[in-house]
Amino acid sequence: MTLSFFDQFSLTTYLGIPLVALALILPWILIPMPQKRCLNNRLITLQAWFIRQFTHQLFTPINKEGHKWALLLASLLIFLMSLNLLGILPYTFTPTTQLSMNMGFAVPLWLAAVLIGVRNQLTHTLAHFLPVGTPGPLIPILIVIETISLFIRPIALGVRLTANLTAGHLLIQLISTAAFTMMSIMPTISLLTMILLLLLTILELAVAIIQAYVFVLLLSLYLQESV
Repeated sequence: MTLSFFDQFSLTTYLGIPLVALALILPWILIPMPQKRCLNNRLITLQAWFIRQFTHQLFTPINKEGHKWALLLASLLIFLMSLNLLGILPYTFTPTTQLSMNMGFAVPLWLAAVLIGVRNQLTHTLAHFLPVGTPGPLIPILIVIETISLFIRPIALGVRLTANLTAGHLLIQLISTAAFTMMSIMPTISLLTMILLLLLTILELAVAIIQAYVFVLLLSLYLQESV
């Protein structure tokens, strides 16, 4: 049976149980939890420093009303980053390559930010649909364009994360397949291809971290407009 390059993104089951559930639970098991003692180990200290720097950078431009989202967005960042990094390991499944799951993260959080803006400052929220000084004939067109751009935001969040991770995984699989295929025919070219594969893997590690950060950063920008 010939396997497709896209088989790595298919949802697999074992004894009727979807393994994607296990992939979603695993990151929470690996994340170290703070303990009740005077001194923490290096890993917990590094995790606390990272979360502190992230929340400070992300929520400095946002007023205190939006600081209630700090725990949610920090947890989401660590969760997405763990999923992305674990998915680079061999024989693992990356749930964030599934558009349905990414949209499940993007749509509720985007909708919550919009509803907060409507509840707290309705006039300011509606003002985004029509900039000041717009000529009369352009008013209907701009309202339609701004409405479409508003509803495209969650789609862009989900598609961006899915497309970047899927493209990286496919490229790694293509290059690794080519390297092992040419190993017996052209060893020198195969060695150069493996070096390229190593560099690409390092790049994919950076992409996994950056895409998780961009996902949460854009959510914080949407929240900043609302509060």
